[in-house]
Amino acid sequence: MDLLRGYTEGDDDNDGPEEMSRGGGGEGESLESAAATEGEGEAEGSSSPDSSPPRLPAKSSAPRVDDTTLALAAAESARAIHRPLDPAQHAVAFNPTYDQLWAPIHGPAHPFAKDGVAQGMRNHKLGFVEDAAIQPFLFDEQYNTFHKYGYATDPSGLSYVGDLETLTKNQALSVYNMPQQEQKRRRLQMKAPDAEEADPSAAGPEVENPSSDEWLLKNRKSPWSGKNEVVQGELTEEQKKYAEEHAEKKAEKERGEGRAGNKAEHSDKSTFHGKEERDYQGRSWIEPPKDAKPKNDHCYIPKRWVHTWSGHTKGVAAIRFFPKHGHLLLSAGMDSKVKIWDVFNSGKCMRTYMGHSKAVRDISFSIDGTKFLSAGYDKNIKYWDTETGKVISTFSTGKVPYVVKLNPDEDKQNILLAGMSDKKIVQWDMNSGTITQEYDQHLGAVNTITFVDNNRRFVTSSDDKSLRVWEFGIPVVIKYISEPHMHSMPSISLHPNSNWLAAQSLDNQILIYSTKERFQLNKKKRFAGHIAAGYACQVNFSPDGRFVISGDGEGKCWFWDWKSCKVFRTLKCHEGVCIGCEWHPLEQSKVATCGWDGMIKYWD
Repeated sequence: MDLLRGYTEGDDDNDGPEEMSRGGGGEGESLESAAATEGEGEAEGSSSPDSSPPRLPAKSSAPRVDDTTLALAAAESARAIHRPLDPAQHAVAFNPTYDQLWAPIHGPAHPFAKDGVAQGMRNHKLGFVEDAAIQPFLFDEQYNTFHKYGYATDPSGLSYVGDLETLTKNQALSVYNMPQQEQKRRRLQMKAPDAEEADPSAAGPEVENPSSDEWLLKNRKSPWSGKNEVVQGELTEEQKKYAEEHAEKKAEKERGEGRAGNKAEHSDKSTFHGKEERDYQGRSWIEPPKDAKPKNDHCYIPKRWVHTWSGHTKGVAAIRFFPKHGHLLLSAGMDSKVKIWDVFNSGKCMRTYMGHSKAVRDISFSIDGTKFLSAGYDKNIKYWDTETGKVISTFSTGKVPYVVKLNPDEDKQNILLAGMSDKKIVQWDMNSGTITQEYDQHLGAVNTITFVDNNRRFVTSSDDKSLRVWEFGIPVVIKYISEPHMHSMPSISLHPNSNWLAAQSLDNQILIYSTKERFQLNKKKRFAGHIAAGYACQVNFSPDGRFVISGDGEGKCWFWDWKSCKVFRTLKCHEGVCIGCEWHPLEQSKVATCGWDGMIKYWD
C-alpha cells in the first residue's frame, strides 16, 4: 500500500506542471518544460528501442542518514580484526582468526614497569611467561634434540631456536626421526672398530686421539659387561696384608661364636646360699614344714609391709609361691637369674639358678614343686630341678617363649605348653624332647595359657586382642572370643571355684569370663580404677575367692571385693611398676608383690 501510495503521489507531482503550462503559463516556462521533455524522451529512446513515457526520479520517504559515522565504525572494526586480542577482555565481538588466537600476548605498556609489561600481566621476574600445551613425547623429542644438536622447534611451531647453521646442515633433523641413510651410516660406524681391531693399519689417525669419536667408538665398553671381562692381576703387598688381616678377624669371630655357643650350653649352674641342703634328720631344704596348714578359711586384706627380698640387680618379672604350702617363693629376674627365697624362717635367698643369657620372662612350678620351668628372652625354655639346681632339659623353637605351663594333671606332668612370639602354642613331651602338637590359630604373640574344665581345655590370650579356647591335644579352636571393644589381655587367672576367669585388659579394667560351655563375658562384674595400660600386670585371687588383686603401672597394689566389685584397699608397694602379686596359699592375710625396682615385698 505504501508503495502504491508513493507512485500515486509521484504521478500527481509530475502532472501538475504540465497542466499549469497548458492552462496559461508563460511561453518561457512551456518552452523549458517542453525542451526538458524532449531531452528525456530522446535519452530514453536512445537507451531502449521501445519508447516509454517520460518519468522523473522517485522520492524516498526515509530520513537522510549521515554515513560518515558508519564509515568510521566500519574502518575501526576492520582495524580491530587485525589487532591482537586483549587478554583482559571477557567477550570478543567478532570471530578472531587463528593467527590472532595464537599470537603472543602483548599487554599495554605500563608507565611504572621498566619493560612495559603491566603489573597484572607479570607472572615471572623477567615479565610474562606464556603457557604452551605440548605433548610429553614432543617435548622430550625437542629437549633431546636441543641437547644433542643445539637447536629445537619453538612450541608455537612457527620458528626454531638455537644453532641455525646446524639446523640447516641437518635439515631440521630431530633425534627421533633419523632417516634410514643415517641409521645405516651409524651401523657401519659401530662395525668399523671390529674391522680396525682386525687390521690396525686400516684405522685412521683419529683413532689415537682420545677426544675423537673414533677413539670413543673403539674403546667403548658395554654397560652390561660383567666381572668376567676383568682379568685379576696379582695382589699388591698392601692388598695381601689386608686380606690376611681380614681372614684372621673372620676366623677369630667364628671361634668366639663357637665359644659363646659352648658357654651357653655349659653355663647352666646354680648356687646354694643356705647353711645346709639337708637338716639333721636328712630332710631336704625344699620340704614343707609339717605344721604348715591354713589357720582358717577367711582371708583378710593386708595392711603393713613386713619383709623385703632384694637380690635381683634388675627388675623382677614374675613371682610364684611353692604349690600348696607357700614356704618358698620363686622369682624371675630381668638380670637373667631365677632365685628362690625362704618365706617362713630366715627370709633369705636359698638358691640362684643361672642358665639364661637374657631376661627371664615367665616361670612355672610343677604340681609338687620339685621342678619348675623358666622361659627367657634368649629363646630357651629350661626345666630345672628345684632342689639340686640342675637343668633337666632345654627346649627351643628359635622363637621367644612368652608363657610356659605344665599340664596340671598328675599323670601328664611331662607335657609342656609354651606360648611363643610367632603366634603358636607348642606342646612338648619332655620325656622324649619332641614336639607333639602345635596350636596355630592366633594372629599375634601368645601371652597366657590357663587350664579350665578339669584340665580338659585351656584358654589362651594373644596380642591379636582375642581369646581362644582349645581342647587339650586337639589343635582346633572350639570357642573364639573377639569383640570390637576388646583389648589385649596379658594376664589371666582362674577363680578358686574354677567357674570364672579374671582377665587383665589393657583398657584399665579386669573382665570376668565364665568357664562354662559358652565362655560368656560377665557384664555385671568389672573391676576398674587402676592404671595398667601398657603393662602385663598380674591379676590374682585370694584363696577363698573373696578378693581380686592386681598390680598397676604406678607401683600400687589394688584389692577389690569380688561380690560388690568395689575397691577395698590400695597399697603403694613399689617405686616403678608393680608387675606381679601373689596371695599366700596358706596364710590368709599375706601377699607378696614384685616390681621393676628389683624388690619383692611381703605384706601382712
